Amino acid sequence: MFFVWRYIIFDLLTFEQLRLVIVVYVSALLPAVIIPLLHKRKLIPAWVLPFYLTVFVVCALGWELWFNYGLVAGDTVTVRRSAALNNMIPLHINGLMNSLADAGTICCGTLLLVWLVMGRQGTIYRNWNWSAFTLLLSIFIGQNILVEMFLYHDQLAEGTNLSWAPLSPLGPWFDPILFALNDRTIRLSSQLPWLLLTPLIYLGLIKFLNWSEYSKKTSKVSRRN
Repeated sequence: MFFVWRYIIFDLLTFEQLRLVIVVYVSALLPAVIIPLLHKRKLIPAWVLPFYLTVFVVCALGWELWFNYGLVAGDTVTVRRSAALNNMIPLHINGLMNSLADAGTICCGTLLLVWLVMGRQGTIYRNWNWSAFTLLLSIFIGQNILVEMFLYHDQLAEGTNLSWAPLSPLGPWFDPILFALNDRTIRLSSQLPWLLLTPLIYLGLIKFLNWSEYSKKTSKVSRRN
């Protein structure tokens, strides 16, 4: 069995493909283990776990599953990448892995990073802060460009079509190349989800945290009465 896996990993995959496989599984599964564990031990705020699960669903239904299966005028991911990668990250778990990584490593990780950069201010996720929003948007878009340039460049190359999706509403019908570097292209359709998702995440988190605080206050008052 060891020699079979050694053959698959080292003989069938290129270094870039092996790197992609490792990044996908680690970025998806590590937060899926750590966040519930920290939540159970009360080492993170109570809102983090429901936020993580909510964003996972939003990313999956917002674009990842649509891009994965090519549901509306798009190519499935199996068409857009090599057979070796299809074996290592099968079609039916690829979209889920990407959604887990989006929710955990990217979204939760970015919220933590912005909180630290902003001086651990407790108000940036309870009241709209343009500096925090701009930083969130810059990191979300920036990481997505890096991922497409260095991990998913073959899956998003010219000649492949990404499906229409709720958070990529222009679909393949209007999908200009924004810029190219070393024959690797960045297209509008793959940037739109993060451009649209950022204000939804930020505003949704503000609403949720304020609602949670209001609920706690009203429950305390009712108990006193």
